[in-house]
Amino acid sequence: MQDGGVTAIRTARDRARAELTQEIKDEARRQLAAEGPQRLSLRSVARALGMVSSALYRYFPSKDDLLTALIIDAYDSLGAAAERASAAAKPDDPPARWRATCRAVRRWAKDHPHEYALIYGSPIPGYSAPQDTVVPASRVPLVLVGLLHESWTAGTLTVHDDALPSTVDAQATQLAAAIAPDLPAAVLTRAVVAWTQLFGMISFELFGQFVGSFDPTDAFFEHALGQAVEYVGLH
Repeated sequence: MQDGGVTAIRTARDRARAELTQEIKDEARRQLAAEGPQRLSLRSVARALGMVSSALYRYFPSKDDLLTALIIDAYDSLGAAAERASAAAKPDDPPARWRATCRAVRRWAKDHPHEYALIYGSPIPGYSAPQDTVVPASRVPLVLVGLLHESWTAGTLTVHDDALPSTVDAQATQLAAAIAPDLPAAVLTRAVVAWTQLFGMISFELFGQFVGSFDPTDAFFEHALGQAVEYVGLH
């Protein structure tokens, strides 16, 4: 058989494998929404797809492998939404880009509540996320830190003279060295505060903690966004 024929067969096989892998993950997401991550099993996914368990194990050797794939997909989908929103906003308006990014994160979370819960909800008993999840999980914070870095480089960022505890200062300095070496520790610390506040607000909204207080949450969210923009020093 000529090389072209071999290549065509391999391409067809790769395509079929990719399609079945996607079907497995799609079914797992459906079961995740209905049953939660603790009750997800490879056997139930295989049964729903009309597969024998041994065949599915060739794609995902364990439940943890399947969960990891779903977690990475969720982080990547969320990260892509944040990156698109930042890129679509006015390039010379950092506060608008910050707000657009945060709104996109909230919108994604409301559109994908079960996937949001998978990555930002309660830890799954017995599951430990591997190193493979770190880069996808970093996409949203890197968008926000990138906005601060651009503003810092342009000389338009307000840097607050925060007196950080020695432990926090050392942690922020180490983090800055990894992702934004020239950002002051105080700037990065405020960025992390704003980042965790964003996901705290979203979690409160999705999990019903604002019922009876700031519900509906739109006005409160926008108010908090304005405060966050000032807090991190964008203007």
